[in-house]
Amino acid sequence: MPIAYASPLQVGPAEHEPESVDTVDEILVAGRWQRGLGECIESVDPATGRVFASLHTATVDDVDRAVTEGLRAARGGWSALLPHERARVLHRVGNALDDEAERVARLQTLDTGKTLTETRALVASAANTFRYTAAALETMDSALTTPRGPWLTMSTYQPMGVVAAITPWNSPIASDAQKIAPALAAGNAVVSKPPVWAPWVTLRLARICEAAGLPAGVLSVLPGSGRTVGEALVRHPDVAKVTFTGGTETGRHLAHLAADKLMPITLELGGKSPTIVFEDADLEQALAGVLYGVFSSSGQSCIAGSRIFVHRSIAETFTGELVRRAAALRLGPGTDPRTRVAPMVTFAHRDRVAAMVDDAVAAGARALCGGAIPADERLSSGAYYPPTVLTGADNAATICREEVFGPVAVVLPFDDEEDLIAQANDSVYGLACGIWTSDYRRAWRVAGAVKAGTVWINTYKQFSISTPFTGLGDSGLGTEKGREGIRQYCDQKSIYLDLSGEPIAWATPDPTETRKDASR
Repeated sequence: MPIAYASPLQVGPAEHEPESVDTVDEILVAGRWQRGLGECIESVDPATGRVFASLHTATVDDVDRAVTEGLRAARGGWSALLPHERARVLHRVGNALDDEAERVARLQTLDTGKTLTETRALVASAANTFRYTAAALETMDSALTTPRGPWLTMSTYQPMGVVAAITPWNSPIASDAQKIAPALAAGNAVVSKPPVWAPWVTLRLARICEAAGLPAGVLSVLPGSGRTVGEALVRHPDVAKVTFTGGTETGRHLAHLAADKLMPITLELGGKSPTIVFEDADLEQALAGVLYGVFSSSGQSCIAGSRIFVHRSIAETFTGELVRRAAALRLGPGTDPRTRVAPMVTFAHRDRVAAMVDDAVAAGARALCGGAIPADERLSSGAYYPPTVLTGADNAATICREEVFGPVAVVLPFDDEEDLIAQANDSVYGLACGIWTSDYRRAWRVAGAVKAGTVWINTYKQFSISTPFTGLGDSGLGTEKGREGIRQYCDQKSIYLDLSGEPIAWATPDPTETRKDASR
């Protein structure tokens, strides 16, 4: 069945009644809720431009206290719990997220502008992440390795200590869960730095974890700028690992800092993912999937299928229908159930997206729909940008090389499979790919040839917490999700237990030499 997202709807804004949200100007530092001593930031509803809350951020001193006390809390009890005992707490967090799902979803919609349909799904995903991680933890064994001598040999896993989790603004609650749950499962303390643009759901998650029985100090939440809080976390000598989701340039900088400490780091970075439509594709499925892949989340997704490669024999027909449907997607506030494309997270980000499109058009691309900030007065107070389809640019153009992170797609015709793979792989990124075809042999062949950590065939943007997620090239390092996602937060240790009872031969005197000595 086609992805339902693509159902055409009449364009037009809806009345938006701002949510009333109880936000408290407090951050969580080493088990204590307190007003931050850093700069005061204002949270803005992207649909209206209205400031709905303010928050004082963390300082470098808060980072030091959170890390020091977190290490003490982990070593003082949390790390010593048996896996099933830690799993009980994670299960309770997942269930509590379900109980508070609507409240958390509405808070995230207010903070990020996302549709309620999406934020409800993200909260459900986060709850499932905590429960899956708990289940995987209970069944994750150390391994007896094949004996190669008179020893019992095994590989075991131990907590690392303190993990710094730096999360993005485009899907806070799901990203929080994908980092915090496995790090806690492994027995670590976690210091989370949520995005300045969207800190509130992470703070709410911390209260949920606290109520579920997570020991005080094991989780701290320190909103603040990357230059202040993020840098201090990565540089702190007692932080054993960093996990970061965000822009590639920031990720590259953090990787350099981690390298100076010889510290492991997990990076989920940018993407410029190709979506490929072959001439034998089910066009209804492909159109629905392409629209969903690039315009859902208002294009603010690292896996957005923003380079749309269409076989030349169907390019004109496919592009025409894509443009018609993209132009019909409803632009409006996330609280309106009819909205398909919600506002951008901030006005500054909206303006950056608009500037990239303007530059592409100036360089020769054509905007077949969208391409400008809406003139409708009913949308003027929000950070809106319409679904935009560009043609006339080649794969070497800036708009095809750099991540836009907005509802902008470029259609690129291709002639044959060899040409397609060369273009698809002509990118520094390697995060995701979509393939639409009825030929399963070709689908498998192309899936293997395209440089991407995740490939979808006749679908897009479908995820499972049990399936590892990774990026290639400038799209990142390391793995999230799945059982391997928990191991990423462990130190691996090999243990040898002697079964022979014999001394090591090196230390035993040579019998011949012993006789010679006796004869003297």
